[in-house]
Amino acid sequence: MSHTPAESTESPDSAAVSFRSEVTVELVKHSAADSDVLWAARVSTAGEQSLEELQKDPERSKGLINYLMRDRHGSPFEHNSMTFFISAPIFVFREFMRHRVGWSYNEESGRYRQLDPVFYVPGESRKLVQQGRPGKYEFVEGTQAQHELTGRVMEDSYRRAYEAYQEMLAAGVAREVARAVLPVGLFSSMYATCNARSLMHFLGLRTQHELAAVPSFPQREIEMVGEQMEAHWAKLMPLTYGAFNANGRIAP
Repeated sequence: MSHTPAESTESPDSAAVSFRSEVTVELVKHSAADSDVLWAARVSTAGEQSLEELQKDPERSKGLINYLMRDRHGSPFEHNSMTFFISAPIFVFREFMRHRVGWSYNEESGRYRQLDPVFYVPGESRKLVQQGRPGKYEFVEGTQAQHELTGRVMEDSYRRAYEAYQEMLAAGVAREVARAVLPVGLFSSMYATCNARSLMHFLGLRTQHELAAVPSFPQREIEMVGEQMEAHWAKLMPLTYGAFNANGRIAP
């Protein structure tokens, strides 16, 4: 069962409904390097001479980065910036935006544009069944029948909702009113800007990892976003990323 977006050349007014099981994350711009941590940290003792860190190989100071991470001296990890363009279901963004410190967001608006009919349906690898009580539960694989039911019911519901949306728009109802019938499984897009410290806090809560000192139990769909952001960040700041993992994936 495939849920990749269907290509269409139709106008937005008659666009075919399509379904996706994957989120996407693009790093659109950044100013982020391990040397940013070093000059920010060394200004406390070196003053203006800390600028010399910009010309040095950060590998020579990986011990300092690890020390800052281990002893939770967090502010040097804030002097950098990464902006991501993220495409994911609305329910992911509503959870994502609980992260407020060190983040900036701009999301597409259903008030100002007609929303595209692209909806989330879980892929076959998505575990469907929750077992256990709140605070102590796990997800297990669903049966083939459960996966087929989930896909069929979601797709039928999405189609009906988008038809209702189009009907209201065609009758002259304002976009900001008509959008109320659309479900949280609708894909949206946003720019999200953060620094390494705020991203580490996000990853500590929204991803599961064998090196995490404190376990986390994120919803799989937001974890999919986090995994892609983490992969981009790891390439930009490999020493900082290594220290994050070596010290239990706890934000400093």
